[in-house]
Amino acid sequence: MSAASSVEQEKKQRYNFNKLEKRLRRNVGRAIEDFNMIEDGDKVMVCLSGGKDSYTLLAILRFLQKIAPVKFSLVAVNLDQKQPGFPEHVLPAYLEREGVDYRIIEEDTYSIVKEKIPAGKTTCSLCSRLRRGILYRVAKELGATKIALGHHRDDMIETLMLNMFYGGKMKSMPAKLVSDNGEHVVIRPLAYVREKDIEKYAQYQQFPIIPCNLCGSQENLQRKVIKDMLRQWDRQFPGRIESMFTAMQNVVPSHLADTSLFDFKNIAADGVANVDGDTAFDHSVPDTFLNYRDDSDEEAAAHGDRSANGVIQVRNLNS
Repeated sequence: MSAASSVEQEKKQRYNFNKLEKRLRRNVGRAIEDFNMIEDGDKVMVCLSGGKDSYTLLAILRFLQKIAPVKFSLVAVNLDQKQPGFPEHVLPAYLEREGVDYRIIEEDTYSIVKEKIPAGKTTCSLCSRLRRGILYRVAKELGATKIALGHHRDDMIETLMLNMFYGGKMKSMPAKLVSDNGEHVVIRPLAYVREKDIEKYAQYQQFPIIPCNLCGSQENLQRKVIKDMLRQWDRQFPGRIESMFTAMQNVVPSHLADTSLFDFKNIAADGVANVDGDTAFDHSVPDTFLNYRDDSDEEAAAHGDRSANGVIQVRNLNS
């Protein structure tokens, strides 16, 4: 490759990275505003696992901290659960190099989980409960007013599908909630962020990723099935995942079947036009997705490849 070509390639990569970073910052900022996640004077405890999601969360929050109209502080917390082979030097070295206030909490939950869970069974459920309890305790000790987790949009959709398919509930991960003990506010600032954007960002930034399989536990097979299904849909039907997430933000209880959310028993015709009536069923099923454009792949756009990405012409059912 010639020197000129190398320079041009580097410029293109920098352009793509800048656009990606702006999109991430914009989506995180919008989620924080929509759900009032961070307020003036907050101390936000960022739970840092060493995976791509939590690294990205910390990086975006650090940037927003500099420009936000409210003042808030950040402290990164990692729980060293004493899994064999855990590279305990990685996170402290990274955080010190970045100048981030942090705490490393050492708790041997690994031994507890291995003692309680039979060999071959997934340990994720018990492990997450133990981890959650410890993090809540640490948040109280640190005086943190918010606990920030790195779950993203795809995690929320996967959880919705898991609950529908296996749990019989239409429930997902909320972007903001109060903990079970009523003492903490938990936020997910990456709620509007796509996993594939996080993957690209982590590669660009060369975060020192710590794998999540150190405990030797099997991956949650049900979640893996859902994840693989959604990724196949995303490749085959661009826009479907975006449409699903939009649906999570546009819930119409009168057109579902939960009698605790809508008073079906006392419905009566009163002669007054009802915009939430049956007009929705007059429309045919759309074959494209609502207001979708995936412009994340700059190289494909530059070469005129719109087979998997690009502009999708859509029909607005409300018009």
